[in-house]
Amino acid sequence: VQLQASGGGVVQNGDSLKLVCAGTGRTFDSYAMAWFRQAPEKEREYVAAITWSGSDRFYADSVKDRFTISRDNAKNRLYLEMNNLRPEDTAVYYCAATRGVLGPLGHLAPLRTTYNEWGQGTQVTVSS
Repeated sequence: VQLQASGGGVVQNGDSLKLVCAGTGRTFDSYAMAWFRQAPEKEREYVAAITWSGSDRFYADSVKDRFTISRDNAKNRLYLEMNNLRPEDTAVYYCAATRGVLGPLGHLAPLRTTYNEWGQGTQVTVSS
Protein backbone atom coordinates (compact mmCIF):
# COMPACT_ATOMS: atom_id res chain seq x y z
CA VAL A 1 0.00 0.00 0.00
CA GLN A 2 1.17 3.54 -0.74
CA LEU A 3 0.23 6.31 1.64
CA GLN A 4 -0.21 10.05 1.27
CA ALA A 5 -0.99 12.35 4.18
CA SER A 6 -2.68 15.73 3.89
CA GLY A 7 -4.69 18.22 5.89
CA GLY A 8 -1.96 19.98 7.81
CA GLY A 9 -1.83 23.73 8.25
CA VAL A 10 -1.25 26.65 10.58
CA VAL A 11 -3.77 27.00 13.42
CA GLN A 12 -4.10 28.81 16.73
CA ASN A 13 -3.73 27.38 20.21
CA GLY A 14 -6.97 25.55 21.05
CA ASP A 15 -8.07 25.06 17.45
CA SER A 16 -8.95 21.80 15.71
CA LEU A 17 -7.60 20.13 12.58
CA LYS A 18 -8.29 16.85 10.77
CA LEU A 19 -5.55 14.98 8.95
CA VAL A 20 -6.23 12.48 6.18
CA CYS A 21 -4.07 9.63 4.94
CA ALA A 22 -5.08 8.22 1.56
CA GLY A 23 -4.02 4.69 0.72
CA THR A 24 -3.73 3.13 -2.69
CA GLY A 25 -4.21 -0.55 -3.44
CA ARG A 26 -6.98 -3.04 -2.78
CA THR A 27 -5.48 -4.38 0.46
CA PHE A 28 -5.83 -1.23 2.58
CA ASP A 29 -8.19 -3.01 4.97
CA SER A 30 -5.58 -5.65 5.77
CA TYR A 31 -3.24 -3.10 7.34
CA ALA A 32 -3.11 -1.82 10.88
CA MET A 33 -2.26 1.86 10.72
CA ALA A 34 -0.84 4.65 12.82
CA TRP A 35 0.09 8.29 13.02
CA PHE A 36 3.51 9.47 14.13
CA ARG A 37 4.93 12.98 14.34
CA GLN A 38 8.33 14.60 14.31
CA ALA A 39 9.14 18.04 15.66
CA PRO A 40 12.31 19.88 14.63
CA GLU A 41 15.44 18.31 16.10
CA LYS A 42 13.40 15.62 17.86
CA GLU A 43 12.88 11.92 17.32
CA ARG A 44 9.82 10.74 15.45
CA GLU A 45 7.21 9.87 18.09
CA TYR A 46 4.10 7.77 18.16
CA VAL A 47 0.70 9.47 18.26
CA ALA A 48 -2.05 6.88 17.72
CA ALA A 49 -2.79 3.54 16.07
CA ILE A 50 -5.80 1.57 14.88
CA THR A 51 -6.32 -2.07 13.98
CA TRP A 52 -7.29 -3.14 10.45
CA SER A 53 -10.98 -3.33 11.35
CA GLY A 54 -11.01 -0.17 13.42
CA SER A 55 -12.23 -2.09 16.45
CA ASP A 56 -9.25 -1.16 18.61
CA ARG A 57 -7.54 2.20 18.94
CA PHE A 58 -4.48 3.19 20.93
CA TYR A 59 -3.11 6.59 21.87
CA ALA A 60 -0.01 8.20 23.27
CA ASP A 61 -0.66 9.76 26.67
CA SER A 62 0.16 13.20 25.31
CA VAL A 63 -2.81 13.18 22.91
CA LYS A 64 -5.31 10.99 24.72
CA ASP A 65 -8.72 12.70 25.08
CA ARG A 66 -7.74 15.32 22.47
CA PHE A 67 -7.04 13.29 19.32
CA THR A 68 -9.18 10.61 17.65
CA ILE A 69 -7.91 8.12 15.10
CA SER A 70 -10.38 6.51 12.71
CA ARG A 71 -10.52 4.85 9.32
CA ASP A 72 -12.88 4.25 6.43
CA ASN A 73 -11.79 1.10 4.63
CA ALA A 74 -14.35 1.59 1.87
CA LYS A 75 -12.59 4.83 0.95
CA ASN A 76 -9.05 3.70 1.78
CA ARG A 77 -8.73 6.54 4.26
CA LEU A 78 -7.14 6.97 7.68
CA TYR A 79 -7.99 10.04 9.76
CA LEU A 80 -6.62 11.90 12.74
CA GLU A 81 -8.99 14.41 14.29
CA MET A 82 -7.06 16.77 16.54
CA ASN A 83 -8.86 18.99 19.04
CA ASN A 84 -7.58 21.53 21.56
CA LEU A 85 -4.28 21.80 19.73
CA ARG A 86 -1.26 23.12 21.61
CA PRO A 87 2.01 24.64 20.42
CA GLU A 88 3.79 21.45 21.48
CA ASP A 89 1.73 19.56 18.89
CA THR A 90 3.65 21.37 16.16
CA ALA A 91 5.36 18.75 14.01
CA VAL A 92 5.35 16.95 10.70
CA TYR A 93 2.74 14.21 10.93
CA TYR A 94 3.24 10.86 9.17
CA CYS A 95 0.89 7.97 8.56
CA ALA A 96 2.23 4.42 8.64
CA ALA A 97 0.93 0.92 7.94
CA THR A 98 1.74 -2.66 8.84
CA ARG A 99 0.34 -6.05 7.88
CA GLY A 100 1.53 -7.28 11.25
CA VAL A 101 -0.27 -7.08 14.57
CA LEU A 102 -0.26 -4.35 17.19
CA GLY A 103 -0.39 -6.79 20.09
CA PRO A 104 -3.31 -7.67 22.41
CA LEU A 105 -2.98 -4.42 24.33
CA GLY A 106 -1.39 -2.46 21.51
CA HIS A 107 2.06 -2.80 23.01
CA LEU A 108 3.63 -2.94 19.53
CA ALA A 109 1.79 0.15 18.29
CA PRO A 110 4.31 2.77 19.51
CA LEU A 111 7.30 1.08 17.88
CA ARG A 112 8.45 2.52 14.56
CA THR A 113 9.80 -0.89 13.60
CA THR A 114 6.24 -2.29 13.67
CA TYR A 115 5.45 -0.41 10.45
CA ASN A 116 6.91 -1.04 7.03
CA GLU A 117 4.98 1.46 4.94
CA TRP A 118 5.23 5.20 5.50
CA GLY A 119 3.67 8.19 3.80
CA GLN A 120 5.24 11.56 3.31
CA GLY A 121 4.47 13.98 6.11
CA THR A 122 2.10 16.89 6.46
CA GLN A 123 3.11 19.93 8.53
CA VAL A 124 0.99 21.03 11.47
CA THR A 125 1.91 24.32 13.12
CA VAL A 126 0.12 25.55 16.23
CA SER A 127 0.79 29.14 17.18
CA SER A 128 0.38 30.44 20.72
